Amino acid sequence: MLVLLPPSETKRPAGDGAPIDLGALALPSLRAQREEVVDALVALSVDEEASVRVLKLSARRRHEVADNAALRSAPTLPAVDRYTGVLFDALDAETLDASARSWLGAHVLIHSAPFGPVGALDGIPVYRLAASTSLPGVPSPRRIWRDAVSAAIREVTPGFVLDLRSEAYAALGPVPADVDGAYVRVVSAGADGTVRALNHFNKRAKGELTRALATTRADIASRADLLDWARSSGFVVRDGAAGEVELLV
Repeated sequence: MLVLLPPSETKRPAGDGAPIDLGALALPSLRAQREEVVDALVALSVDEEASVRVLKLSARRRHEVADNAALRSAPTLPAVDRYTGVLFDALDAETLDASARSWLGAHVLIHSAPFGPVGALDGIPVYRLAASTSLPGVPSPRRIWRDAVSAAIREVTPGFVLDLRSEAYAALGPVPADVDGAYVRVVSAGADGTVRALNHFNKRAKGELTRALATTRADIASRADLLDWARSSGFVVRDGAAGEVELLV
């Protein structure tokens, strides 16, 4: 199976890995897009005021311009360790054993804005860029990524795709209609049966689900397999709208 995660705006600083190698990241067919976006982001960082305006940085986040300037030379961390925030705190990948981390490396992609989807264990530097940010001199994020990412997912997917991305990142590379998969919506059911979508608990539930998949080294090849695994692992997952499943919390 393949699990697609969103990134987080918050990230751990520094790192001890070699500078990023765009040619060594997962989905190597995306290298041209990665080079284009990284070049544009580094070029933008030459003008601090323009960077602040384009990236919508607050006064206390101005230092992130320097992070972007150093994209090609800064130290890296595995992507799953680089990101922090609710989802990644719940996943807590640093506390997983070697076997579970290996499962993450083999089955999980994290969809970053400057690099596209990267492997959970791929080394990436600190950066600042959102899914919706258009950079000067290059096409919009959707035009750069959408078709290329969808094609790359089709190329590498051996079976079932579990899409845990936010809608903003899913729009930058939808899972192709001819690929077996499900988009996950995290919902809560009230006493009256009313179902509502969640925000904070959405992210936490996705992190907990991914951690459980890794610790059990889940072998899921279909939606039916997913529902069976969820029942045996303490999660309530049910069919939702076409192409979707609902994770109840």
